[in-house]
Amino acid sequence: MTTNSIDEAYSLTSKDASAELIPPKNRFVETFKQSFLALSFDLGGLLAGSILLIFSDVLSFAPWALIIYPSIISMRGVIGGFFSGRLSTALHLGTVRPSLLNNTRSFRVLVCSTVILTLQSSLMMGALAYFINVSLWGTRIIESLSIFSAILTTMGLSLLFVSPVTIGISILSFKRGLDPDIIVYPIMSTLGDILVTLCFVFSLRLLFSGLLGSLSTWLFDAAFISFAVFLLAKYRKSEGLSRTVREFSLTLLVVTLIVNLTGNLLGRISKMIGKRSEIYVLYPALIDTIGDVGSIVGSTTTTKLALGTVDSSLKAIRKSLPEIGGACLSSAVWFLFFSLLSLYLAHKIIILNDLLTLAAILSSLNILAAPIMATVSYSLAVLTFRNGLDPDNFVIPCESSLSDNVTTACLLLVLYLFTR
Repeated sequence: MTTNSIDEAYSLTSKDASAELIPPKNRFVETFKQSFLALSFDLGGLLAGSILLIFSDVLSFAPWALIIYPSIISMRGVIGGFFSGRLSTALHLGTVRPSLLNNTRSFRVLVCSTVILTLQSSLMMGALAYFINVSLWGTRIIESLSIFSAILTTMGLSLLFVSPVTIGISILSFKRGLDPDIIVYPIMSTLGDILVTLCFVFSLRLLFSGLLGSLSTWLFDAAFISFAVFLLAKYRKSEGLSRTVREFSLTLLVVTLIVNLTGNLLGRISKMIGKRSEIYVLYPALIDTIGDVGSIVGSTTTTKLALGTVDSSLKAIRKSLPEIGGACLSSAVWFLFFSLLSLYLAHKIIILNDLLTLAAILSSLNILAAPIMATVSYSLAVLTFRNGLDPDNFVIPCESSLSDNVTTACLLLVLYLFTR
């Protein structure tokens, strides 16, 4: 690291350490304001589902598309959570400069790690989808290869769009004096869903557009694999890269189990959601918002642990209560707005009694799910740090997937209580 980089890192560390001296009330207010801004992007969660609805004709060519879509969205969220979490911490530490050009070696290794992990997760999902469809459902091998190609093409294309946007938002927020730990992932969790859905629809259209289109997808997949292998060979001796790939492999296994559990929960709740169309409309936004609360707490905690401004103890969670309270309150306010918006979208009319009932349902959901995910994220950060692991390789990736389970389970409980 150069002298300028060391000076910059020391300056940033001093600034973040002094932030601990800010009164809890001010930390609560500041977290609430920035969280409220970040969570506003969760309104875009409605758009991702709408895109699939608009282009539903392409699904008729591939009945398996809706089966692999949730896995792609979840895994892309895991990779995005890893990237945004590591990038936010590095900006605070000064190991990455807030600049698009002439950045540090740490930045280049982080970007390369993201490319390699995207390929690793794509191959893992493709292999699982291939096994399930051929072994259990008797799908033809050629059709299963199309599933493999759709996953690789979607993940590769999303890498071209999602990662640059993540970098841009991280740098812009940091330069404007905002906390990227609070801002980046909540914004990217929604934008990522939209961009990945667009890439998914485009990949399917190209795959089923004839021989030329199918050949184009396979050529793209080959180029994606070759590029990732090239980066792996070039940076294979980098300790940061080898540690990241090694630790994240464990994360991928955990996430696979979580995603499967989410699918089972969604199957159990589908009939109940179907009876309340306004909740069905907002379901993606609810998932995003609770996940973002956890990411805010997890990301700020990993940064504090890296800076040494918080003890690696579960009891030290009380020092993070202002941030936890600010994030949970901002999600509660947005849930109230969701109540109003969902009734209008679903029925084009707002009845006061229905509004109060829905507001009570969503408020109860927030009271249950948000503190759970905040606590889980904080605990994951502390436990991984205490065991000598890099929390950024585990916290947001695991939290982003686990939040789907927690939100769905809490929604099932709340709907049951209100509809008895």
